[in-house]
Amino acid sequence: MNLVPLRRRARRMERRFREARMLARAFRHQYQPVAAHLIPVRRCNLSCAYCNEYDDHSSPVPTRDVLRRVDLLAGLGTGIVTMSGGEPLLHPDLDQILRHVRAHSMIATVITNGYLLTRDRIRRLNRAGLDHLQISIDNVLPDEVSKKSLKVLDHRLVWLAESAEFDVTINAVVGAGVREPSDALVIARRAKALGFSTTAGIIHDQRGRLLPLDDRQRMILEGVVGLGKSLFDFANYNRFQKNLAIGEPNHWHCRAGARYLYVCEDGLVHWCSQQRGHPGIALERYSQEDLRREYHVEKKCAPLCTVGCVHRVAQLDELRQNPEATLREWFSAADESEQSRLPRPIGILKWAFVTSSRRDFFRNVALRAFRAR
Repeated sequence: MNLVPLRRRARRMERRFREARMLARAFRHQYQPVAAHLIPVRRCNLSCAYCNEYDDHSSPVPTRDVLRRVDLLAGLGTGIVTMSGGEPLLHPDLDQILRHVRAHSMIATVITNGYLLTRDRIRRLNRAGLDHLQISIDNVLPDEVSKKSLKVLDHRLVWLAESAEFDVTINAVVGAGVREPSDALVIARRAKALGFSTTAGIIHDQRGRLLPLDDRQRMILEGVVGLGKSLFDFANYNRFQKNLAIGEPNHWHCRAGARYLYVCEDGLVHWCSQQRGHPGIALERYSQEDLRREYHVEKKCAPLCTVGCVHRVAQLDELRQNPEATLREWFSAADESEQSRLPRPIGILKWAFVTSSRRDFFRNVALRAFRAR
């Protein structure tokens, strides 16, 4: 008897509760990090032409150092810890690190190129308590820009569909020299057929610069977004990606260094992968004062930023500060002649927590239910 579907459903329900609790705490505590990317190894087994986040020689960060950094992130109140790189599956003690993240009641995530996944490796990630795994797939067939292709990875995706008890997201990308833009639609459709979540990404070039999309690329980006299941990803498209696709700046306040932390292999906190060196303070010395300062700092790079993780955490603060205006912007109609309507679940939440005369009651109930006080 195959118990994987049953275990998968049980773990998904438990995970949704923990995610809701994390979001409740993020709304309540303004100066706590929502998410952090932690680099356990800079080395990668691939060398994608657009990527500036890897090398081909670094040793894994000593496990005791990574575990200590997890402790420090927990002490700051971080909700999600994502292992990134480089290629995090190259770290020999990744399972131990993930268990340590979960021991702190934080959500454990891995971003991987997928090449090192095997059936046994997937089962080990299940046992380690992994919550989410994300793979970006750049093309259908490998080329000189990227080897992260559907042809190479498809059998690994099948293994994930068969055995993974964690959530899997496939990120299909457009831009930065991708030879055939329509590959993104092929990849997203395959991911959806396997039961995975899909997201769309606009990738930068090797210098971190945004390259505007042409008309065909923009249509494909919209098609990939349309295949996704997440209302939050649709909101991210409306809020940020529409402008980025045409090379137009976004007007927003980046909260990197406060709500989002990027902790490099040397244990320094940076705004993000594309702004390493700012502020460049050791995590051991990162304090509430640093979080408060960086929360309010204006980042000159923000208007053309393509870092989706930073966008998403900033959206939480936009929502907590001005929920009605934010929801209108997130779910505005694609055609200006059409009337914009909130999705029903969002409309119910808006009524309960924003417009209802009993909103304080509903908020207090939610905080108690999710132990977010």
